[in-house]
Amino acid sequence: MKEGKVIWKHGMSFTGSGQSGFELPIGTAPEFGGDNDGFSPMELILIGMAGCTALDVMAILKKKEQDVTGFEVVARGERAESHPRVYTHVQVEYIVTGRNVQREAVERAVELSETKYCSVQAMISKTAKIESVITLREA
Repeated sequence: MKEGKVIWKHGMSFTGSGQSGFELPIGTAPEFGGDNDGFSPMELILIGMAGCTALDVMAILKKKEQDVTGFEVVARGERAESHPRVYTHVQVEYIVTGRNVQREAVERAVELSETKYCSVQAMISKTAKIESVITLREA
């Protein structure tokens, strides 16, 4: 069983950690009583989703022997107006830089991540429409 925890520091500031031993700051904006001194939980969800699919896509592109020299995943989310303010739409942009990277290879890698491998995306898709955008750049 996986575990994540937060420890209160002061005010509305916390330190989050997981079984890996890494830590990250969690906080909120001043309008919610915070000091803007850490990630918001909803930012972490987008970062988790971007990280999950990035790991999948990069592993697949390596197996497909694509010459990737740079890779970035940007997740942008829109939230519901009323509480609990879940994400209702998320755009995931895959920015792949490389030498002669095949668009079809990237499209297939993204499709496999979305439909088979990325558990974070599978959870978010229960409340949000997920839109993927692929941007290829020649190195």
